Amino acid sequence: MKKKGILLTTLALAAIIGTTTACSSDKGGAQQNPPATKEAQQSVKQWDKPPAMQIDENKTYIAHVETNKGKFSIELFAKDAPKTVNNFVFLSREKFYDGIVFHRIIKDFMIQTGDPLAKGSVQALKDNPQIGSGSPGYRFEDELAKRHTYEKGIIAMANSGPNTNGSQFFIVNGKSPSVDYLNKKAPNYTTFGKIVDGMDTIDKISSIPVSPSMSGEPSFPEEDVFIKTITIEEK
Repeated sequence: MKKKGILLTTLALAAIIGTTTACSSDKGGAQQNPPATKEAQQSVKQWDKPPAMQIDENKTYIAHVETNKGKFSIELFAKDAPKTVNNFVFLSREKFYDGIVFHRIIKDFMIQTGDPLAKGSVQALKDNPQIGSGSPGYRFEDELAKRHTYEKGIIAMANSGPNTNGSQFFIVNGKSPSVDYLNKKAPNYTTFGKIVDGMDTIDKISSIPVSPSMSGEPSFPEEDVFIKTITIEEK
């Protein structure tokens, strides 16, 4: 068991450094693959540009997330990352995230979701090379000026390089060398929220057995785990 744990940590750290495979080259711990093919993207809801600003930075926004493994709530950092929070609120209200799988699970590091191409049973998705590359049809810039420490419960955007945010995001689920590495390097993943309720659900998802993804990383879930819906509370 100890040897397996060391291997998992090593591979997770390698994903951050960008030395696993071409699929995860320099995409960091929360890698998002290069854009999907036009054929694949045509099957999902898309827009040609980021949403207009709809949120009020002086208000509080809580995202209540219901999954097939339980519920959790996220306090969104509207003042620190207004464009990112606005994007998340917009997509959530459009029901964009409904049915999307957590396609990447690394215990004590993070869980990742938000790819619109990742819908359906995990068995049907496992051999799909497009998983990890889906988007809402647009990209928007990073918001890194007001950085929050990457720690358990923090929510951040996944990306495939600077200013390539779309819909994919990750939730830090523990403390490992991979998390330490993220905190030591210059920030490159926009933090936009934190778990305020339902951490037990995050732990449950994080404990789901995994097998190698197409990149070879042991992170693809062996059982269905997906977002049912997200409700935004504004106050």
